[in-house]
Amino acid sequence: MTVAPDMQHQVSELVTDLLDAHDPKTSEPTEFLGAQFDAGLAWVHFPVGLGGLGAPRGLQPLVDEPLAAAGAPSPFLRNPIGVGMAAPTVVKHGSAEQKQRLLRPLFTGQELWCQLFSEPGAGSDLAALATSAVRDGEGWVLNGQKVWTSAAHLSRWALLVARSDPDAPKHRGLSYFVLDMQVPGVEVRPLIQATGDAEFNEVYLTDVRVADADRLGDVGQGWAVAMTTLMNERVAIGGQPSPRGAGMIGEAIRVWRELGSDDPVLRDELVRHWVAAEALRLTNIRAGQSAAEGTPGPEGSIGKIVSAELNQRISAFTVQLMGMAGTLYPGGYVMGRPERLGSRNDQQRMLRSIANSIEGGTTEIMRNILAERVLKLPPEPRTDRDKPWSQLPRS
Repeated sequence: MTVAPDMQHQVSELVTDLLDAHDPKTSEPTEFLGAQFDAGLAWVHFPVGLGGLGAPRGLQPLVDEPLAAAGAPSPFLRNPIGVGMAAPTVVKHGSAEQKQRLLRPLFTGQELWCQLFSEPGAGSDLAALATSAVRDGEGWVLNGQKVWTSAAHLSRWALLVARSDPDAPKHRGLSYFVLDMQVPGVEVRPLIQATGDAEFNEVYLTDVRVADADRLGDVGQGWAVAMTTLMNERVAIGGQPSPRGAGMIGEAIRVWRELGSDDPVLRDELVRHWVAAEALRLTNIRAGQSAAEGTPGPEGSIGKIVSAELNQRISAFTVQLMGMAGTLYPGGYVMGRPERLGSRNDQQRMLRSIANSIEGGTTEIMRNILAERVLKLPPEPRTDRDKPWSQLPRS
């Protein structure tokens, strides 16, 4: 996509003005991100007044790269589900009032978000979910259980899919809501992981009332709205742009240098990991440029698969470099809820990376998506697509 030079110049000028007026080294993060949003530099492809400039998505690196170099706070690391999944869903399917009310505090991190999708009987087959949404006057009453909900204990808002018509086929009887996690009837219980953290939760909904004004999309069209969320989730998990040598591979290089290893076999393995990480980084950049308009497509599943498997290999290699020290946790093994997201040591990263193959759609589901939607191979037989959900067998 060709972008007019004057638009590129406008974006770069706005970034310069932002940094001149708000030094990231001295500005409070919420204040800086609020100014970034107001300048239209949160998501440049969003509409004017909603954190954007109505510009092509491909211009976002002109914002992200100089801000990262200047030490600006990362909105994604502060609120990954909000920035990566909720924002594109709200801007595409939300009402004007919802966009005005939700997007700015989401971007600044003042209001954290979580995602109430998976259930004990509906993981990979999300459309089988059983949480009910029953119309009651001007609102809805929700009942059910969600599971594997990251950061539910920290979040103010949740993206939620529920079954509003049990007699429709499973993909057609769903509706989508924005749920205030502070309303009565919402109970969040921690799930302790192998890392010792409880970043995941199970969430119980008991006669939870939600206004119809908090619905996203039309009644019964929840699956279409959920697809927007899921496509962006896979890009957020597997396709976040990063500087060369950053992330997991940067950590492996740091450990290699600190330990002063000169083993040629391990050095060869490290280089192979670096090449794979660089290939993924460049692939993500190309995918982002080709998806300069609209919702990300199934190609996001490529980044999701590759990043999950690469994270596991690199983190295991890093711990291997550490020798016996890799079997220990600095400060000991403490079970509890993290007060913020993304703060982990190398041992935790290795254990946590195992979840990358599951969260945001399992690797097996990602391969099915690529086979059917990208390679155009025959789909798997599905005998339940047109049957009413209420007539389907459930465990």
